[in-house]
Amino acid sequence: MIKFLKFLLITLISLVHLTSLAYSEIEKIKIGLLVPMTGKDKNLGQQLIKASRIALNDINSENLEIYPKDTGSDPNKTLQSAMELKEMGINVVLGPVFFKSLTHLNKVEDVIFVSFTNKTENISGNIISSGINATSQLNTIKKFIKLNEIKKTIFLTPKVDYETEVKKAIKKSKLKISKQYIYDTEPTKLTAQIEKITNYKIRKQNLLDEIKRVENSELLDKEKQLEKLKKRYTIGNVNFDSVIISDFDEGLKSVVTSLLYTDVSPKNKYIISFNQWFDKSILNEKNIQPIYYPSINKENLNKFENKFEKEFGELPSYLALLNYDLVGLIYYLTMKNGPHDINKLFKKETSFKGKIGIFDVENNEINHRLNFYKIENGEIKKIF
Repeated sequence: MIKFLKFLLITLISLVHLTSLAYSEIEKIKIGLLVPMTGKDKNLGQQLIKASRIALNDINSENLEIYPKDTGSDPNKTLQSAMELKEMGINVVLGPVFFKSLTHLNKVEDVIFVSFTNKTENISGNIISSGINATSQLNTIKKFIKLNEIKKTIFLTPKVDYETEVKKAIKKSKLKISKQYIYDTEPTKLTAQIEKITNYKIRKQNLLDEIKRVENSELLDKEKQLEKLKKRYTIGNVNFDSVIISDFDEGLKSVVTSLLYTDVSPKNKYIISFNQWFDKSILNEKNIQPIYYPSINKENLNKFENKFEKEFGELPSYLALLNYDLVGLIYYLTMKNGPHDINKLFKKETSFKGKIGIFDVENNEINHRLNFYKIENGEIKKIF
């Protein structure tokens, strides 16, 4: 009887152990990671791998595994690596980084690619754009406009490859603008266009006419009025309260400088740009301030940068923070919906709070709820 009980106990323990192993194997969450590990962008790829390690440590789950593969920033190499991940039984992949690397991924069936690009145009159905897209930014700008009761907004977009993307985002966000202008990035052409948009020549002529009128008048305070007029650049207002400029870096500075030249000052009109990623060079350009823009959460970014630098001795790129959040997002969605039906993984409406901000997921789309900042007097200030 004792021998039988021992046998039964050993059998039960073995069954529990085997069941546990089988369950663990079934529930194992495997995420692919397509990043450049060779070539000119390999340093970026290494940072994304390092960000994945931090995410794995923070999630601290034995059921989560990440498998990096090289893209070489080449579409053909990306396809080869994607097929290898599929053969390993992986059906959710983070990456690739660059839009051009998406070219052949429609050939990889039953695999979802959560790309780091912010472009949403001309991508196949198995690719989800996870970058800070134009719609997310305009939704945040729309909130700012409403809070400040701004009535008339014009939209300036450079003649570049994301022009169509911006137009689509304006429509999707239902942002009310009085007019949209597409401008040339060549400096002399840009200045001429800004002059036209702001009616600069008419306003300049108004000033000259007023000076002439006062000069020919017999006003008692003629000299005083002339002194005031000669300190001005134009007379007359422009037909807008705010300007949204979908540009960055030197392009943004050129547009704001042209506005200043035409006597439109950031101190009198709201100058709103797209996400500047806390560009420090703008901090020094006090003449073009204040500038308002949507962005990821700066406090969380600083904390992540400190953590990353302490761990690896270098500052991370912003994509590293995005990758950190995406590992958490996929883990969260998989635990919530199960790992088996990937077609439903990004379909249901859900929200996830990451370091960047809040991710809104629905119908295979990822949008971000961003914060809003102002650069003024050489300082970054959070609005909301």
